[in-house]
Amino acid sequence: MRPRRLRGALAAFGRFWWDFLVGDTPEIFVVVVVALAIVAWLSLGAHLAALAGVVLPVAAVGALAISLVRAARSR
Repeated sequence: MRPRRLRGALAAFGRFWWDFLVGDTPEIFVVVVVALAIVAWLSLGAHLAALAGVVLPVAAVGALAISLVRAARSR
């Protein structure tokens, strides 16, 4: 594959993943990444592992609330 074609293919691949993961709501992407990091950190300690199962649902509801507030303000 020629270098120009390879760069174009890599750029298209990167744009696809950016659009797929981030899309038009980057705040949800950030909340998910932060929540996963918190869950991974909490899972390291045995006494905090049960709390890790609570973080993801709370983060999901929080991300939805942030997204809804942002959408309501834009209208």
